[in-house]
Amino acid sequence: MELRRRRRTRARRSRSIAVLLAVGTLLLGAWPDAAVAKKGGKLEFDMVVSTGATNCLPHATGHVTVQAAGDNEQMRVEVEGLVPHITYTLFVLQVPTAFFGVSWYQGNITTDREGRGSKTFLGIFSGETFIVAPVSRTAPQTHRGLDAASNPLTAPVHMYHLGLWFNDPGDAAGAGCSGNATPFNGAHVAGIQVLNTSNAGFEAADGPLGKFEP
Repeated sequence: MELRRRRRTRARRSRSIAVLLAVGTLLLGAWPDAAVAKKGGKLEFDMVVSTGATNCLPHATGHVTVQAAGDNEQMRVEVEGLVPHITYTLFVLQVPTAFFGVSWYQGNITTDREGRGSKTFLGIFSGETFIVAPVSRTAPQTHRGLDAASNPLTAPVHMYHLGLWFNDPGDAAGAGCSGNATPFNGAHVAGIQVLNTSNAGFEAADGPLGKFEP
C-alpha cells in the first residue's frame, strides 16, 4: 500500500513538472513579442488646420494613432470638419509648412457626407522614417515637365511631420479656399494644404513621428 502511494505521488509530481515546463516554454516563446509591444506602445497626436485653410475650413481637425504592427508600424489617420465627399492626399513631411522639405506621398483619404474620413496605413512611421540617396541617378519622366530629371544626392534625411492636401485644386476653390495648384498628389496637380502637424513645432526635429520608438 505504501509503495502504491509513493508511486502515485511521484506520478503527480511528474505531471506537475511537465505542466510547469510547458507553461514556461509558452512564456519564453511569447516574451520577445511582449517586449516589442511594450517598447513600441502607442503614440497619439493631433493635426491642425493649415494657415491657408483657416478661413475656408476653420473647423478642420485630424487625429493620428501610431502603434507597432510586427516589423512595421500601423498609422491610423482620422479627419473631420472637411468638405464632404472629397478626396485628400496625405504626405509624410520633413517640415509641416511651406516649403515642406523632403515629402513622401503616403495615400488618400476620402470624406463621407459629414466631412469625416479615415484611413489606416502600414509602413515605417517612427524615428526610423527617412529617405537617402547615396548617388544621383536619372529619374523616370512619368509626368513630363513636372518630374525631376534626376534625384539630388543626400545623406539620410528623417521625416517626422504629416500634411494633408486637397487632391484637386477645383475642390479647394469650390470650398472657398485658394485654387492654387501644388504638386502634392499622384499627378502633381493638387490643391492647397488643409491639415498639418505644426502644433508639434515648426522644425524638422519637432515632428511627432520621431517620438515613436519601434
